Amino acid sequence: MTVRIAMWSGPRNISTAMMRSWENRPDSEVFDEPFYAAYLQRTGIHHPGREDVIASQPTDPAEVARRLLAPTEAVVSYSKQMTHHYLDGDDLTWAGQVRNVLLIRDPAEVVSSYVRSRESCVPEDIGLLQQRTLSDLLGSPPVIDAADFLRAPEAYLRWLCEWLGIDFTDRMLTWPAGPRDSDGVWAPHWYAAVVASTGFAPYRPREVELSEHDAAVAEACRPAYEELRERALRL
Repeated sequence: MTVRIAMWSGPRNISTAMMRSWENRPDSEVFDEPFYAAYLQRTGIHHPGREDVIASQPTDPAEVARRLLAPTEAVVSYSKQMTHHYLDGDDLTWAGQVRNVLLIRDPAEVVSSYVRSRESCVPEDIGLLQQRTLSDLLGSPPVIDAADFLRAPEAYLRWLCEWLGIDFTDRMLTWPAGPRDSDGVWAPHWYAAVVASTGFAPYRPREVELSEHDAAVAEACRPAYEELRERALRL
């Protein structure tokens, strides 16, 4: 049977590098932000390349869910899920048929990175509030903090593979630079660092300087982050 995993992250995390890691397994397929078009269509929000994104994917969440659960020859089916794409009341029945993980990052670091690609930012944009909600709805799945992961990527990947009941391969630690056919059409707007990468960048503390508004956004999300951080996996 295919092992299906959904990695739920906010933006400006290591979520795309994590997708690269799983895609580099010879037995895996990946889905890049499959609910992105549905999110843009339903909210009317403006993102870079909005119309291209909407044209590239189904905008019906039910159709997206069917695709995620469709029969496949892949041993591992990995989906990179953005938590801010979840809207209150969305049907998560499909998520009960996959293994879910929450990937978190300090909100000040997220906001600092996010506002380099978009002029404005509100708490709902960075996904931590939704992650706290999803944690309850998904039955308190494992939580991984990106800072912890980057200090020991092999240890965390080995843990995930054991949890999923699949073999670890060191191909998950490095990958060829360049774009992938599986990358969403939004990649030119967001993926420059990952396209140039060949593996997970070593962890380094970030010096963050935020405007008063952006600092307030980060602080509004901090209680959700700290709550999830308390039960994050420590290896």
